[in-house]
Amino acid sequence: MAQQRLSQVSGHLTNTYGRGLLAGEVAIITGAGQGIGRSAALLFAKEGAHVVISDIDAKKLEVVAQEIKEIGGDSLSVAGDVGADDFPKKIVDATVAKYGKINHIVNNAGFTFDKMLHTTPDDTWDIILKIHVRAPFRLIRQAAPYFRLKPEQRENRSIINVSSTSGLHGNVGQANYAAAKAAVIGLTKTICKEWGPFGVRANTIAFGLVHTRLTAAKEAGVTMEIDGKQVALGVPGAKPPTDPAAKSGDAYPHIPLRRGANTDEAAAAMLFLASPLASYVSGHTLEMTGGAGI
Repeated sequence: MAQQRLSQVSGHLTNTYGRGLLAGEVAIITGAGQGIGRSAALLFAKEGAHVVISDIDAKKLEVVAQEIKEIGGDSLSVAGDVGADDFPKKIVDATVAKYGKINHIVNNAGFTFDKMLHTTPDDTWDIILKIHVRAPFRLIRQAAPYFRLKPEQRENRSIINVSSTSGLHGNVGQANYAAAKAAVIGLTKTICKEWGPFGVRANTIAFGLVHTRLTAAKEAGVTMEIDGKQVALGVPGAKPPTDPAAKSGDAYPHIPLRRGANTDEAAAAMLFLASPLASYVSGHTLEMTGGAGI
């Protein structure tokens, strides 16, 4: 019996490799207009998935959709704020109307709104918890009928929630973000236990330093609008990957690999967890940190 199961799995992987790791599957990826989300959308499309991309910036989605088309992939764009009350129904309905199913949800959308604990007002706390915990929960709940399926309807299905080393270890100036990213881990483990009997896998990725606008130098002046306010993004004094200190590794003595990750590397970790290569991985938090924090 064990040999038969091994043969079935090996055959499935062989067939999948030939057509792409996610061939014919449908993946919703939030925050796909740039950064890690964009890289994940392109990679999933290359691996044969129908990709439903979402971002608050509709113009950026148009660019990503065109990039997917140019590599021979297929996508559906659903612009919107993941924190909006009507967003989960909007994206789930659009996905099912076009593709008839959902295989994967990658809750990637998010941002930082850093302040020291004693100066953090309620609205700064609330918006981060809303986007990083409430929004993923509501999207997953909305999609429940397409995950809690009868045995004969089941395919490869997974939930991937994005956490951070801040959620694992805390971080100065990020009480709100650290609390939200810790909560996501508990949410994911609960999904694993509740939906595992339906064949659904649920995992978290805790990213360390990945070079995006959120980890770039704050001095660059990049901002985003949150509830009508311009919020500065980035980390004070952060070194870009092109900086000589970063290239030599001197900028990252706390990271054993002595560098930050790029967004394609971050997307590859997402692909692994969504793919049949992780068919028996569930309830896990994958630390993609270059060895930091061990």
